[in-house]
Amino acid sequence: MAPKKHREEGPFAKETLTEDVAYLGSLRPKTFAEFVGQAPVVDNLKISIAAARERGEPLDHTLLYGPPGLGKTTLAHVIANEMGAGIVTSSGPAIVRPGDLVGILTRLKRGDVFFIDEIHRLPKVVEEFLYPAIEDFAVDFMLDSGPDARSVNLRFEPFTLIGATTRAGLVSKPLRNRFGLYYHLDFYPPDELVEILKRSALLLEVELTDDGASEAARRARGTPRVANRLLRRIRDYAQVNSTKTIDAEVGDSALELLGIDTLGLDDLDRKALAVIIESYGGGPVGVKAIAATLNEEEDTIVDVVEPYLLKAGLIARTRQGRVVTAKAYEHMGAEAPLKREGTPLPFDEG
Repeated sequence: MAPKKHREEGPFAKETLTEDVAYLGSLRPKTFAEFVGQAPVVDNLKISIAAARERGEPLDHTLLYGPPGLGKTTLAHVIANEMGAGIVTSSGPAIVRPGDLVGILTRLKRGDVFFIDEIHRLPKVVEEFLYPAIEDFAVDFMLDSGPDARSVNLRFEPFTLIGATTRAGLVSKPLRNRFGLYYHLDFYPPDELVEILKRSALLLEVELTDDGASEAARRARGTPRVANRLLRRIRDYAQVNSTKTIDAEVGDSALELLGIDTLGLDDLDRKALAVIIESYGGGPVGVKAIAATLNEEEDTIVDVVEPYLLKAGLIARTRQGRVVTAKAYEHMGAEAPLKREGTPLPFDEG
């Protein structure tokens, strides 16, 4: 069966077809019954959706925030499906001008979901244009300019805006206050990732044992997207080695080959820890300095690397910058400052 195409709305929208998008899209849950994890968020959304459907109204505008790969886009599609509505997707950087936004909004039907990923990256002029659209479902749009300028009041069908962001602090307060529902998605515990992996294995027709699922879940950084990606790589390894069943031994061999260690850290994670330990004496050090030393974008460190290192207790934030913990020294096989200098290691409860 040919993989589906992913379509993104916006002025520079184009149909893109990648293996990752097609793969993840095929595994994406479509209902709350299929969705695993984030119980507090899901329970509250079920109540809000049931109430909205009973009243015959669109769901309140919803903001979802949290690290990448935790299911914000998936939840948006589940919400649309549970509401029996259509969904149009776009992203903050793709909507450059107010006219781009109007073009999307005029095509929405009553109750449709308009999903904007990375909503904190909306241009300011577009964001201000969005305020009346989500409050009154109408905007005053200027046509022409100079002496021929005239204002046209455009009205839209009531819709639900769902915004997703990895940087909630960068969403402006006026925009944030216009969302009636506001939920944080957290990392998944290993037992929930095991459930996700077993479901994915069934869809992919892969024989995955309990210990094989546990091994992949343990190294998946608490992130379903990572777990599914690791499952695909383990499947490739098993196929090439003529192994029909994926167990813990097969999973361990495949992940070791990929450079994923027992805590789920990859090469970039370990390089970041090594830079703080070796180049900056364990910290404190700022993110800009870490990014410059690694020759990586600052956003990559903040959005991709740092959240899991913080969650895993390998680094900590201080007013002066980031510092590594005793656990990081142990994992990296480095000698802690306590042994080198006879001074206590920050955040070392021992």
